[in-house]
Amino acid sequence: MILLTLPITNNMTKKIKLLFAICIFVCTSKSFSQSFSNASEYLDFVAAEQEEIQKRMWNYTKALAHSKSDRNINNKRKSLIKTTEEAIAKIEKADGYDGDDYKNKVLKHMRLNESLLKNDYAEIVDMKEVAEQSYDLMEAYILAQELADEKMKESQLEYETNFYAFAAKNNINIIESESDLGKKMEISNEVFQHYNKMYLIYFKVYINEVYLMDALNNQDVSAIQQNANALSQSAKEGLEILKTVETYKNDNSIVESTKSAFEFFIDEADNQVPKLVDFLILNGDFETIKTTLEKTPERKRTKEQVDTYNKKVKELNKGVKTYNNTNQELNKNRQIAINNLNTTNENFLARHIPKD
Repeated sequence: MILLTLPITNNMTKKIKLLFAICIFVCTSKSFSQSFSNASEYLDFVAAEQEEIQKRMWNYTKALAHSKSDRNINNKRKSLIKTTEEAIAKIEKADGYDGDDYKNKVLKHMRLNESLLKNDYAEIVDMKEVAEQSYDLMEAYILAQELADEKMKESQLEYETNFYAFAAKNNINIIESESDLGKKMEISNEVFQHYNKMYLIYFKVYINEVYLMDALNNQDVSAIQQNANALSQSAKEGLEILKTVETYKNDNSIVESTKSAFEFFIDEADNQVPKLVDFLILNGDFETIKTTLEKTPERKRTKEQVDTYNKKVKELNKGVKTYNNTNQELNKNRQIAINNLNTTNENFLARHIPKD
């Protein structure tokens, strides 16, 4: 046999290099595509990715329960998104087992969670910034949280159904045992449901106090009286509602702290605010008398005008003292009531939602 040696041109060199590069790319891609020899191996692979997502989800849930920092909570959410994205990429890249039917179901579940975290939960973060402005906004904020959580829960149930169906199809025995992580997530959902219910009962009353404070700051007597009446009525209704609420694991700490806050609001509206209103009315009368006196030339001022003015000055000086003392006492007691409720809420979550 005669072997012919052909000369290699520059153009051929480029083609050979290109073919070599293509071969390396194809071979490398093939080598990085994970494949599985049996169904059990594939199920373990998927379960490992899902477990990592659940761990990150638990970190996010713990941050909601125990962290006072919105930034920390949002960082946990972003970390969870990243973990979910990485899991999706791994599962997409790996071969399915016995076709892609189960693989696609797993990806559907993870993509839904990714969408919830990027959209629904991101929107909830934005809603929180304005939730304190009204009861309707607060109710919408909490409802959005619960709806997103429910979607996440339904997706998880569908994932588990598909998981067991795949195992049964491939004759894989799954030892059913409630994992610590799964149990913690279930507990946290129950705790937050009770917490949210109690907070809405409180906020429906509290928002009337916010409106009352605005009216006081504006010294609008009509608005003050209107909002004080609304606060008193809503607080009394709130006390009746508290008598019927079910406690979580016989823990009535939030109920008692909310009750104390409502009792403060009733005393504020019924007994203390009228003192502030009396002073504002007195101050308004004084300003009218003062203006009239100042517009009257000294030689034309009557003794009755001067006596009335001097009498109002004495009443006003006395009223200022009562007004300031009442305000100071209200501010102190309000802070005690709200701080006590905030501390109770924090302790309730810390007590019932595990940290580890």
